[in-house]
This record gives sequence, structure tokens and C-alpha cells, in this order.
Amino acid sequence: MKALRFDHYGKPEVMEYTDVPTPVIDTDSALVRVRAASVNPSDVKNVSGHFSNTTLPRIPGRDFSGVVEQGPKEWIGAEVWGTGGDIGFTRDGTHAQYIKVPVAALTRKPKTLSHEEAASVGVNFVVAWLGTVDFAQLREGETIAVIGAGGGVGGAVTQIAKSLGCHVIGIDRAALDPNSPAGRRVDAFAMFDENTVAHVRGLDGLAGGVDVVFDSVGGIAFDTALGLAKRRGRVVEISATGRRRVEFDLIDFYHNETQLFGADSAKLGVAESARLMKAIAAGFDEGKFDAPVIAQRFALAQGREAYDAVAQGTTGRVVIVP
Repeated sequence: MKALRFDHYGKPEVMEYTDVPTPVIDTDSALVRVRAASVNPSDVKNVSGHFSNTTLPRIPGRDFSGVVEQGPKEWIGAEVWGTGGDIGFTRDGTHAQYIKVPVAALTRKPKTLSHEEAASVGVNFVVAWLGTVDFAQLREGETIAVIGAGGGVGGAVTQIAKSLGCHVIGIDRAALDPNSPAGRRVDAFAMFDENTVAHVRGLDGLAGGVDVVFDSVGGIAFDTALGLAKRRGRVVEISATGRRRVEFDLIDFYHNETQLFGADSAKLGVAESARLMKAIAAGFDEGKFDAPVIAQRFALAQGREAYDAVAQGTTGRVVIVP
């Protein structure tokens, strides 16, 4: 089969478009023909050597949508999707014509999404679900502030929160596009600056703060995130943009009885992510979530160009179609 593969770290040019053996399955695995695979910023970072757990040589890529060609009889021909913090890192990933996955990882893709759209959901929605539903346990009627609401993860959080019947405060450096998934779902918006906390706490009913803060920026936004949480509020951190180490007033923290969570979807392998992907698929099929916007499509042979596009930054998702 054809695949993108790298045996040393660097810019996208280190990847080779090459022939590799098609994976051989056993009784506990299945072979999926990849119909589409997105390129995430974490894929670019992986190739550059950002992650210490990656083993080489490696086929990168975390998210996929495809069709089962070999495996349990009841799965043959099924349209499936998936993601995982192991594929592309410690097991070969999705930027290839085929991927071998555990049978336990098989999850039917949403019927409402194309393969390209389905391949563009995984990483963003899994970490959003992990932090919002599993860790913070966001409940109907609560208010959540989403720092970085205009990004892929932030947009996923706003959609999940609205599907749960929650009030959403979007926070970002620039106003949200009213036609974006986040723009259509926020109940209020605040610019991310030195006045963010005062602005949000000045909104009707929010003088005491919000129930949950999902901070997809971290680092430079950490102080703001803590400042937005009401007594016994929950704060979810998934990143450390601009500042890895932070300081905060421990007395204020424990007096407020704030709960602080770190959420890392990379800790979930492709089989462990299946539970979340099944729940997320139901949300799409029930019309609760919007289909991702595909910005650019590349053939597998154009993999380097696809990685370059993500590295340079683009609005919408970038997909590889093998």
C-alpha cells in the first residue's frame, strides 16, 4: 500500500510517500480502507519531534474515516471512523491507504457525514467531550465559558454544551463568525483581554462567575480561566500556549473551592476513544452538531503540501483523501 512515513524528525519534507506492506490482521484486529484522514496541528508537531513517546519509523495521522475490508464478519463493509493518541505515535496512523485497528476500536461513522467530514471530527471533539462531559460533568442549565471559542476544540465545546442545554459564553481574541459553529451557539461573547473577567462577571446572573471554564488556550489564559470560575466552579485546561509554568493565589483558589482538571486526549488510544466516538456520532446523527468545514483536500501523494497548509494555519479542516 501507499503511505506517508517518516524515520527522523523535521519539517514536512522529512515524510516520504512510499510503498509499505499492507498490515496483516489477527483475530483481535480489523483492516480499514481509509477513505479520508484529516491533518491536525498535533500531526505536524508529531513529525517535527514534539512528542517524546513517538517511535520511528512511523506513519502519522490520528483521525480517519473508512470502510472495514477485513475483520469480523459483521463488520465487513461497515463505514467506520476513529481517532486515538496511539495511532500515528506508537502504532501506524491514518495517512495511508489502510490502517489496522483493534476490533474494540470499530465505531460506525455518522450517517449524516461524508467520509471527509467524519475524518475531520475526532481530535477536536474527543478532547472537548473528555473535558466537558467526562471531567467537568457539565449539566443542563449550567453556564460554561469557552476560552478560544473560535478554534476547532472551542467550537466543539460550544456545540456539546448547547446540546446539553447549557448557556455558553464565547471568549476569543477576535469576534466570532456568526455563521461558524461557535458563533451560532454562544449566548454572549467577550474579547480575550485584561477586561475579560470583569466583562463576563458583569453579565446578567454571572456576578459570581460561571459553572465551568473550558480553556483551550492555557498558559497566558490561565489567570483568566481561574478568575471566571464561580465558587466550586470547574476549570478544564488542555494546553499551555505561551507559558508553560503558571502561578496563582493558592488561598483564593481553595477559598473558592475551585476544581481544576487537565484533559489530554492523547492518553486515549484508538480503542479507548471508541466510547466517546460512539456518543459523538449520535450527536451528529441527531442533528445536534454541525458538519466540519473542509478547507482543503489533498491526495495522499500531496501529503507534504497538506502538512504545510496546516503548519501555516488555515480556516477549516485539511483532509487527505488516499
